[in-house]
Amino acid sequence: MEEPAVHPAESTLVEPKGAPAAGSTTALLEQEIAAFFAKLKYLPESDIKALEAAYRFSEVAHEGQYRKSGEPYVSHPLAVASILADWHLDPQVLTAALLHDVVEDTAVTKDELQELFGKSVAELVDGLSKLEQIEFQSHEEAQAENFRKMLLAMARDIRIILIKIADRLHNMRTLDVMRPEKQRRIARETMDIYAPIANRIGLNAVYQDLQDLSFRFLHPNRYQVLSKAVKAARGNRRQLIDKILAAIQQKLNNAKLAATVAGREKNLFSIYKKMQEKHLTFSEVLDIYGFRVVVEDEPTCYLTLGVLHSLYKPIPGKFKDYIAIPKANGYQSLHTTLFGPYGTPIEVQIRTREMHRTAEDGIASHWMYKSTDGTLNDAQQRTHKWLQRLLDIQSESGDAAEFLEHIKVDLFPDEVYVFTPKGRILALPQGATAIDFAYAVHTDIGTHCVAARINYELMPLRTRLRSGDRVEVVTDPAAFPNPSWLSFVSTGKARSHIRHYLKTMQFSESVALGESLLEQALDVLAPQREALPEVIWDKYLKDIGVKSKEEVLTDIGLGKKLSMVVARALLKLSGVVMAEQQQIPAIQLRGWESSALHYGKCCYPLPGDKIVGLVTKGQGLVVHVADCPAVTQSDVNPENLVEIDWDPPSGKTYEAGLDVIAVNDRGVLAQVASVISDHNANIVNVQLEEFEQRPNFTFIRFLLQVQSRAQLEDIMRNLNVMQVVETIRRRKL
Repeated sequence: MEEPAVHPAESTLVEPKGAPAAGSTTALLEQEIAAFFAKLKYLPESDIKALEAAYRFSEVAHEGQYRKSGEPYVSHPLAVASILADWHLDPQVLTAALLHDVVEDTAVTKDELQELFGKSVAELVDGLSKLEQIEFQSHEEAQAENFRKMLLAMARDIRIILIKIADRLHNMRTLDVMRPEKQRRIARETMDIYAPIANRIGLNAVYQDLQDLSFRFLHPNRYQVLSKAVKAARGNRRQLIDKILAAIQQKLNNAKLAATVAGREKNLFSIYKKMQEKHLTFSEVLDIYGFRVVVEDEPTCYLTLGVLHSLYKPIPGKFKDYIAIPKANGYQSLHTTLFGPYGTPIEVQIRTREMHRTAEDGIASHWMYKSTDGTLNDAQQRTHKWLQRLLDIQSESGDAAEFLEHIKVDLFPDEVYVFTPKGRILALPQGATAIDFAYAVHTDIGTHCVAARINYELMPLRTRLRSGDRVEVVTDPAAFPNPSWLSFVSTGKARSHIRHYLKTMQFSESVALGESLLEQALDVLAPQREALPEVIWDKYLKDIGVKSKEEVLTDIGLGKKLSMVVARALLKLSGVVMAEQQQIPAIQLRGWESSALHYGKCCYPLPGDKIVGLVTKGQGLVVHVADCPAVTQSDVNPENLVEIDWDPPSGKTYEAGLDVIAVNDRGVLAQVASVISDHNANIVNVQLEEFEQRPNFTFIRFLLQVQSRAQLEDIMRNLNVMQVVETIRRRKL
């Protein structure tokens, strides 16, 4: 499948019909066809014949279409199918790969495919087909929507992502013919999305391939320089590598351990990343080579580890046991770093043959879809759980871009492994917090969490977790997500659930406030009116192009629409004669601050103050003291002002600013704070500032929590009689 175009006019790798093919194209294509069918020896003869028919169908469908390289277009689906054949995938996947562009780029329909090749193949091809050529607002929006469609299709059938990754791998291998700016765009998308997905489902070799190819097109000069340096080092270090290989093999032979030992060169991008992260020159990167030991069974892995540690000393803190605790993508190996000859660090991976297959080809190495007893293997179970999480996130994300933002977090490979109180292991992204852990255990636990015990100590929810931590979440049924959590959570699941809850709460609170404001406006304009019939609302909604009454009320509650304007329009449609402007009845404050009702930070209104509401766009109703400059200045629209009054005392606390000028002496702050505390007020924040002109005095700015204006005035009276206090005033801008 070629790169999605934002606009129909933007050409991809396909040339129009009739474009001339390169001279040697036919011979080259014949070689590729022969190579593909030579790989199919693992399939029955009947399946191979069916694949021959699928190839012929694809060839006819794409007849006259050429890639920008001059090759017949059919060479692309053939190459994708060939990559999948290397992974020994089932005939339906290979057939879908051969046909994956026929619905999109030719006149063939999904129904035709279903009739000729079966429902399974047709569904796979449909899942891979791009969106219709919609005029998106931006390429980013198009990319996000295409990616969301792909992931949701993938959740229905995991084989879709295997075809998609093979498709992207071939496109990256043939990207040279594209314009430089398009090369960079496709390479960036591959590095950000497709390489991490390949890693997430365990396709390690493909993951490294996609990284190196992306690196080559994103930073061509750096790629060339580093590539030459690695080739030069290959010759210079060959003798050392051979010496280490021979020593390892000899030591294992002496211990009578059957093993295959191989040296491996790290991929260019991982070397480049290490140079960047540790600020090293290439000559300072000593471990560009690693060693892999493949043995027969799991116990032999640990025996081999002991033998190697007796050959070369291990570097402390550089051992990881991914056999006991596998990575989320199913990867298993023992990793150790040793002091080699001349102090050279040696990275060694020890694994079984089965682990090696999984490490290289991930879930593809375990095909078919289910084992003979009908159960999913471990790697497939992990991938299935990941896909279920994607569906959960998708259901709560507002749009494609938000969905993409959420799941990008879960695609990156660094992980921490933590324990539940019952000993279950959870894998979370690097930087995950106690809140991420709570949501990973269960959505309800995340929603109601208030604290966490990490290694039996009570810790804040923002605490970042480390591998090996034992985490227990403390919950409270009355607790709910806080907007500040979004500043430190790491997982897409936690972020999407928090946002969903906050949006839902904002919606319900805004509807309630909008309803109160609209009722107030209607009472002013038509005090004797009857209830507005639904037919009037329906007509009004149709006139303004809005789907629901709740949407209008939300906009009023958030200050996006004026209640008076909406009230006049509704009354006009109903034919009610509007009265002369009368005294506006005050709305009773329910007291609790919410996403649609805020207390002004400029004047800190308290029960007992005369107050007024200012409808502010995007914030809803902001409560101010009546003489606050924010509501008395001349440019304030009178229709945005709302008469409000306090509810009877409810025991709620409100913030209040208090400024004190006191003698600059030892213990003064403690004396002032003690008086405040004696009056049952809480100090939220305190700041001290010195007077340059009056060095004997200090300026103390308090932010308090009190229940009323009367309580604050009582505090001020008691502070005012203190000898150390010179002046005191309530803070208002």
